[in-house]
Amino acid sequence: MDSKTVFIAEDEPLAREVLRDAIYGHAGLRLVGEAADGAAALAQINALRPDVVFMDIQMPEMTGLEVLRRLACTPHIVFTTAYDQYAVTAFELNAVDYLLKPFTRARFDAAVARLLEPVQPAPEVVGEALARAVQRGPERQERLERILVRDRGRIFPLSMNEIAYLKADSKYTAIAARGQTFLVRIGISELEAQLDPARFIRIHRSALVNLDFVDSMKADDQSQLLIQMQDGTSLTASREASKVLREMAI
Repeated sequence: MDSKTVFIAEDEPLAREVLRDAIYGHAGLRLVGEAADGAAALAQINALRPDVVFMDIQMPEMTGLEVLRRLACTPHIVFTTAYDQYAVTAFELNAVDYLLKPFTRARFDAAVARLLEPVQPAPEVVGEALARAVQRGPERQERLERILVRDRGRIFPLSMNEIAYLKADSKYTAIAARGQTFLVRIGISELEAQLDPARFIRIHRSALVNLDFVDSMKADDQSQLLIQMQDGTSLTASREASKVLREMAI
């Protein structure tokens, strides 16, 4: 059986890496391109005409739903998103599958199995579902109350109230909680979108802090705030974040 050509439309570098590794590890799939925003995804998918697109729903420039509406070709779509409330829309659009991030390799393989013999929906069915989705508008995002993290072969449920701060690196997001650091393979922006913005503040591109765990803040010589956490960790806020934090002070 010929391999299926695959395109990734995903704005989170970590999520793209996870998908890329899974695709490379499957003999029936061949990656032909990637895009980090909706506009680039639309242009490249129309040019490359892949068999399959792993499509995030929330992306800069335009959403995955908007990309799908404007496509000049009809690839099989597997939606990938951190928000389970989009599941109804995904299946209304006859997506082959819907991967809720972070997903396991077994869950990815199950989606690929469905891809091998998909049923192509009638164009008018997809068109009607897209019209309903666009008319309905953005779906409400629920706040995370807890997250399950793995550490040394065990799984720990962490309440959002226990998290002091989050820091991103090239492959993981580090979650500081309970005096420990837990590493998870999900992008910091995806986590941020589900956190309470009144409590968790983005202090620069790769860090979020829970204000409940901040001991104090003090400006440095560059007028950027040095944030002293209760566990002794020091973090520096960007100029933009420092301005926001100063405006919050009374």
